[in-house]
Amino acid sequence: MTLCPASISAYTEEVPKLWSETIEAHRHEVREAIMDAAWALVTERGLSSTTMSQVAERSDIGRATLYKYFPDVESILLAWHERHVAHHLAQLTEIRDRYESPDEALRAVLEVYATIAYRRGLHGAELVALLHRGEQIDRIQHQLRDLVRDLIADAAAAGEIRRDVAPEELAGYCLHALSAAGNLSSEAAVARLVAVTLDGLRAAAPDASPAR
Repeated sequence: MTLCPASISAYTEEVPKLWSETIEAHRHEVREAIMDAAWALVTERGLSSTTMSQVAERSDIGRATLYKYFPDVESILLAWHERHVAHHLAQLTEIRDRYESPDEALRAVLEVYATIAYRRGLHGAELVALLHRGEQIDRIQHQLRDLVRDLIADAAAAGEIRRDVAPEELAGYCLHALSAAGNLSSEAAVARLVAVTLDGLRAAAPDASPAR
């Protein structure tokens, strides 16, 4: 069978695109496997006891290939954490969108955030200190603060929480207070922390004017 020029042209244009997409998907899968393997090893053995050779073996990837993606274990863990935090932000946004009442949405978001902070604290101080740095993390933290600020502003406008403190300040207070969940000993204590934080949001008289 003889292919016409138009068919040949279409074939040669499609194959490179398909090949490029396939290579990119493969790279993504390799990167994901590396991050998951490193995190599993660190949680099992600790940060100082995890090596690149172990990551290569656990992920079934050659060491030469591994170093094409990451220079060391710390860089792998930072990439894993960026992915993890972005997932949590998407999760909190999805939770917010489930509720029509801003007060209920705020409660749900703060409860989940506190639970995330609590579980993060189980990783140990050394690992937490490593993971919570970098411009990407700062950007996501700003997005989280904006999400909580907007919920607080909506709840205040609906008369459900105090209006004598600006929503931006209240969002900072809430997130700072709930980050202490990482130092708590049980999920019951986390629930009490959330309850106390929410009570603080409702402490002022409903007709108070917002701070400037």
